[in-house]
Amino acid sequence: MAKLEAADHVEKIRQGYRFEGPAVHLGAAMVGDTTYADAPVRLPLAMMNRHGLVAGATGTGKTVTLQVIAEQLSAQGVAVFLADIKGDLTGLSTPAAGSAKLTTRTQSIGQNWTSSAFPVEYFSLGGDGKGVPVRARVSDFGPLLLARVMDLNETQESSLQLVFHYADKNDLELYNLADLRAVIQFLVSDDGKEQLESLGGLSKSTAGVILRELVSLEAQGMDKFFGETEFETGELLRTAEDGRGIISCLELPTLQGKPALFSTFLMWLLADLFAELPEVGDLDKPKLVFFLDEAHLLFRGASKAFLESVTTTVRLIRSKGVGIFFVTQTPKDVPSEVLGQLANRIQHALRAFTPDDAKALKATVSTFPMSDYDLEEVLTSAGIGEAVVTVMNERGAPTPVALTRMCAPQSTIGPSPAESVDSLVRNSPLLAVYGPAVDSRSAYEKLSGIPASAAVTGSTTTAEPAPADASQTGAAGSGPAGSGPAGSGPAGPAGARQPTPAEIDAEARRIEEDILGRPSSRPAPYPQSAPPAPLPQPAPPGPTAGPAESARGSRGRSGSPRQAEPRQAPEKEETADMIKDVAMQAATVLGRELMRGLFGTRRRRR
Repeated sequence: MAKLEAADHVEKIRQGYRFEGPAVHLGAAMVGDTTYADAPVRLPLAMMNRHGLVAGATGTGKTVTLQVIAEQLSAQGVAVFLADIKGDLTGLSTPAAGSAKLTTRTQSIGQNWTSSAFPVEYFSLGGDGKGVPVRARVSDFGPLLLARVMDLNETQESSLQLVFHYADKNDLELYNLADLRAVIQFLVSDDGKEQLESLGGLSKSTAGVILRELVSLEAQGMDKFFGETEFETGELLRTAEDGRGIISCLELPTLQGKPALFSTFLMWLLADLFAELPEVGDLDKPKLVFFLDEAHLLFRGASKAFLESVTTTVRLIRSKGVGIFFVTQTPKDVPSEVLGQLANRIQHALRAFTPDDAKALKATVSTFPMSDYDLEEVLTSAGIGEAVVTVMNERGAPTPVALTRMCAPQSTIGPSPAESVDSLVRNSPLLAVYGPAVDSRSAYEKLSGIPASAAVTGSTTTAEPAPADASQTGAAGSGPAGSGPAGSGPAGPAGARQPTPAEIDAEARRIEEDILGRPSSRPAPYPQSAPPAPLPQPAPPGPTAGPAESARGSRGRSGSPRQAEPRQAPEKEETADMIKDVAMQAATVLGRELMRGLFGTRRRRR
């Protein structure tokens, strides 16, 4: 029951949700059992990059609320991304059928309802399900996110970072899981024994654990997602020809048993957007609103480094014009560091059937501003399609808490006909770009001594037999250590000088300190005043791109070949190497996560 008289309470809500700029119409305020159509509850578009939370028990209307918000954002030219686990959101592309009951509801809340369909682009992870395939290179996904998918502990996660560093240093491009598996198998083989020992923070047993988890991922079919052609996250910001924002709907029909991959993939999208989008500050409306459904899966069992990276992304991506809404059952599912960044709150009903439910209810009430409602009573008695709302107004202050009867969607509640979805996918202009799976020459081919296969339309490729001529396959320099004349490791030239044990140990210390961001645990075998010379860096024959360029492939995003750069003199190369080392040390001190990518992912090259 409200603490104010009903008329005063309604007027307070009416004034609190009166905005000058464009806004999303959420519904109408309720006091007691009465709905007041003249007291609309709205969410300013300019404040949607302050992020938000949509919560509530199963079956209380969270998915329909997402649909309502997505429709109105699209209508006002804002792009939307949402994940569809159960297939219910495909109805966005089909107009709703009216009914007398629907008309009565919409009139009672002052909603000007018309049946309408919205521009929707359907995506799927690696072609697993309907939609344009979405893939990511392993190197761009990064070791931190991959460790989250593989459920590695912090020690194993640090070791995986060392593997990525080794591959990057030796020009072994990690495009798919086969590439990463090939690098690890090489390191634990007899040929790679010396290379493994040079990585001071990586033991053979830990590498074996990572390898087993990697094989498990492949057995679950997750190798379909990792590879090429890699999805360009800028596609999510498109608008239709009529100016409406395109709703990107990720279909996940078979991923309910793979929650870690699903939630971590969504964070990869955010991390990539964060790296690519320019700073824009506060806009009249966001460029993109991102809905993270089943948010509790994202944080369950997450490492400290992962949580810190998520928190940093949420805090900083606001200035890129992106809003994030976490969708889950209770606010307790979201860490307090992240929850503190979520200014807009839509809380559907909660159930208090168990002692744990009662604790969750009290915790939820405590996260709301002071209210004229008895929130414990309201949250347990609210009906389907009703929610408690508080948002950030245009001045940056929280609005009064309002029990709201939510608007009805203009598109179909539930799935669209399968043939309709199939038709949209077939006619998508993105299908020709991202549909084919490509197997470029990368770590697997280099270590196996075979060329890359041609592009194919499926998600599997068949490598061609290796030519007899070793010069064509790079057998003398691109295979495992010891396979060439000098046994110099991957991509190593014949005749290269073999490093001394002291040099190997010094290199191991440097790598460990650079990657792990702390002093090396290995004892120094030489006086600090006179360190040995750095290890000779193997260079493949002919002009080539550096590790960062190599990981992106031989062509840029524009599709044009990169120009070969002239070789530098040895003195200049040594100076450049020293400068790079100093810059890397500075990046570690100033903030490794931000300088090298929040999740260890590479910055894309356009």
